[in-house]
Amino acid sequence: MSASPRRRKGLVLIALSCIALVVLGAFLWSGDEKPAAAPEAPREALVDVLDGPGGNERVQIDVTLFAPADTPAPAILLAHGFGGSKDDTAAQAEELVRRGFTVLTFSSRGFGRSTGKIALNDPSYEVTDARQLLDWLARQPEVLRDREGDPRVGVTGGSYGGALSLLLAGTDPRVDAIAPLMTYNDLGQALLPNAASRDRIGGSTPADGATADHGVFKQAWAGMLFSAGSSPQQRSDPRPPAPSPSDGGAVGFRSEAVNQPLTCGNFTPQVCAAYTEVARTGQAGQATLDLLDRVSPKSVTANIKVPTLLVQGERDTLFGLDQSDANARQISAAGGKVKTIWFAGGHDGASPDLALRERIADWFAFYLGGVPPVPDPGTGFDYDIAGRPQRNGEIPVRTVSAPAYPGVQAERTPRFALQLRGQVTRVVNPPGGSPAATSSLPGVGEMLDAAGGFGRSLARDLPGQVAVFRTDPLDSQLLISGIARTRLSVASVPGQPATGDAVLFAKLYDVGPDQQRSLIGNAVSPLHVADLPADGTPVEVDVALPGVVHPLETGHRLELAVATTDQAYAVPREPAVHRIGLAGDSSVSIPSVRGATTTANTVPVAPLVGIVVIIAAALVAWVLSLIRRKSTDDVDALLADTPLLIAGLTKSYPDKPAAVQDLSIRVERGQIVGLLGPNGAGKTTTLRMLLGLLTPTSGQIRVFGHRLVPGAPVLSRVGSLVETPGFLPHLSGFDNLRYYWAATGRPMLQARFDEVLQIAGLGTAARRPARTYSQGMKQRLAIAQAMLGLPELLVLDEPTNGLDPPQIHQMREILRRYASTGRTVLVSSHLLAEVEQTCTHVVVMRNGQLVTAGSVADIVSVDGEATFRVDEPEQAAEALRTIEGLGPVETDGDLVHADLAGHSAAVAVNVLVASGIAVHQVGPRRRLEDAFLQLVGEDHR
Repeated sequence: MSASPRRRKGLVLIALSCIALVVLGAFLWSGDEKPAAAPEAPREALVDVLDGPGGNERVQIDVTLFAPADTPAPAILLAHGFGGSKDDTAAQAEELVRRGFTVLTFSSRGFGRSTGKIALNDPSYEVTDARQLLDWLARQPEVLRDREGDPRVGVTGGSYGGALSLLLAGTDPRVDAIAPLMTYNDLGQALLPNAASRDRIGGSTPADGATADHGVFKQAWAGMLFSAGSSPQQRSDPRPPAPSPSDGGAVGFRSEAVNQPLTCGNFTPQVCAAYTEVARTGQAGQATLDLLDRVSPKSVTANIKVPTLLVQGERDTLFGLDQSDANARQISAAGGKVKTIWFAGGHDGASPDLALRERIADWFAFYLGGVPPVPDPGTGFDYDIAGRPQRNGEIPVRTVSAPAYPGVQAERTPRFALQLRGQVTRVVNPPGGSPAATSSLPGVGEMLDAAGGFGRSLARDLPGQVAVFRTDPLDSQLLISGIARTRLSVASVPGQPATGDAVLFAKLYDVGPDQQRSLIGNAVSPLHVADLPADGTPVEVDVALPGVVHPLETGHRLELAVATTDQAYAVPREPAVHRIGLAGDSSVSIPSVRGATTTANTVPVAPLVGIVVIIAAALVAWVLSLIRRKSTDDVDALLADTPLLIAGLTKSYPDKPAAVQDLSIRVERGQIVGLLGPNGAGKTTTLRMLLGLLTPTSGQIRVFGHRLVPGAPVLSRVGSLVETPGFLPHLSGFDNLRYYWAATGRPMLQARFDEVLQIAGLGTAARRPARTYSQGMKQRLAIAQAMLGLPELLVLDEPTNGLDPPQIHQMREILRRYASTGRTVLVSSHLLAEVEQTCTHVVVMRNGQLVTAGSVADIVSVDGEATFRVDEPEQAAEALRTIEGLGPVETDGDLVHADLAGHSAAVAVNVLVASGIAVHQVGPRRRLEDAFLQLVGEDHR
């Protein structure tokens, strides 16, 4: 029953009034608020701490406490990056104070005015210092406490400071939330990476890389970091600061070693020895590896259960996306709540901007409380897509949001395979590793982007040192969001110089139609392939390429370059010749995380009025559509998780018997349901009503609780193949799918083309015109169309038509895998043997009516007869006849048929085994075909 005209008019007036109030309020709001009280001036102090393995080494940490006007307030411990000091975080501290937080900034030991030596966030030193800073915070009146000695506190910081936030959260239960930025999980893998693995790299997250041993030393970055801590420690103010009155620390106290070589700078002897070893040899000994493991967050991530916001830069050749990915996986596995953001910056790009810093503040506002409330930030995954630099130097950025981090809180990351082509190539590692290829300069990636063509020219491979493999030009846009993978073959060349090891550098170029090449992310993946046979036998390795976010435009192609040298890394000094080729399926696997575009860099102010008008018009149209559809908008919340419920469904025509009469069935998640019946039973009519193509005479259909009507939005959750669809013959199979999906209005990334083409087994045939397809190929294309977007309910009418036996077998496995993910399949078929092997449940119809429904096992065993395959059938028959109440027993070759008459098959098997008879197989006597013929009548044989 539709809404009355008076009610409809009233709803329209209400909607228009609301819209007018919203628009008027937006334009008249002045933004004037009561000015907040001014916060107190920041308070500086030197905090005495005891650290070291024995807890008896006294150092002083230079701190500044920023407090809001209203205290006590939740606190944030704000750590700085490597080579910096508390002065670098003062501006962010003031932003957080304006949000209502008390903020403690500090200079880590060995930096700024703090004493002590740099130990790289060692648990005995920097982490112990940070724990005592929490003790100090708990004693300050400006800080909100959960209990005595336990401040309400979050920890954040970038790079070095980000790692400290992770290490502190993993060791001190007083930490309530963290937001590490641009940091690492495994410092050893970050500084000595090896992206080659003889084992398969099979992670399901977007940036799960290789973690092989014997990495290649990242000498350019490591040298910069060591120099940042190598200058002698000096105070900028010659006057010693006053100690904190509450702590009674000694003024200007220092306990630094006086006999340490100047070449060690402000580092501890252990760190100095580790760097000296790696810088001289390019390799890390066990003591160095143990030190790097000890100071890495991976050592404590299993203990982190507090809400964690991971912010990682996409332009970062120091700490790549794989480091954030590892943190996300490990903290989620420990039970922590994790949200991940990849932003268009990093150590080679821009720092987090104000909008991103506000999101960090929102994270703490939600989980710490005590400040103006904010909405739940959730546990989704956001990543930025940077465009080309504009003439004014700005880079447009749009943000894509996914509801969860793939492979951790959601399904595995979608991947697309691009075929690579190229010949096996001999490459030379020159004596001394010189001249060397160039890829990037540490920390200047943003300037290279702004330099345009000049920046691209810095990425250079040298002739004779590189093997190149290429894809075909793309016929549609593809987004790389994560770590691409490939498989390579590496071998020595008999008769040529060889060392038994190969150090290589893999990188991806984006090559345009004009043959202009740009190194994606200005990044490379170092590979160390050890133990190469001297006889030239190749060794195959999986390769994790650099983690990037990069859109590949139509007409562009990827170029995989594998070089022997790179100026940013330590390379072997001995000359060698290697043979490089493709391995495996000769493809590169591209991760592409689906999501919705949520933000852009800026919104122009001028068009805002027009935008408001458009939104108001859309709201009016929406309200009117709600009024029009109110009578049909019927949702049963109790059935929201039930894929399909049919109740009393009838479809009749004048002067004809009813095609479907009083049909009632229920289909649950994870089931594969076979719809069976002779010709004219009403199967196709039922499916057409299910898809909204026919209107029932009576009864109802509910899909996920929604009552189905033609054009219902819930149909977007249903994929279907009812009779073979038509395809445009001049378009390729892939283009047919692409245009079909575009007509639905949903984002292209949600279609999952690569997966459905693989499921349908089309392969390279998807690029051929549809007019060249055989009947079987057209059927497979139709199935691929039904599966686009991997719908929750898949409806297939005779899906195996035109498929050969191997393809039918493949389809059987496809449907099983599809249902195992919690999706549901409803399939009609005349191939009863396939239904028996594929389906979990069946519905049998005859003359439009339901005959029976249930699991396949229940239907085929309804009469209780069983068949036993044994080695002594006559003796087995006699043994079975000794069971009291058993029905007739017959023999047929090595088979024995028995009516169990209510006994379980296990009882019969026990009797046979006790009689010394070997039982090879047990099963119901009837097949589904026998049960079907009995149910629908022998006259249909």
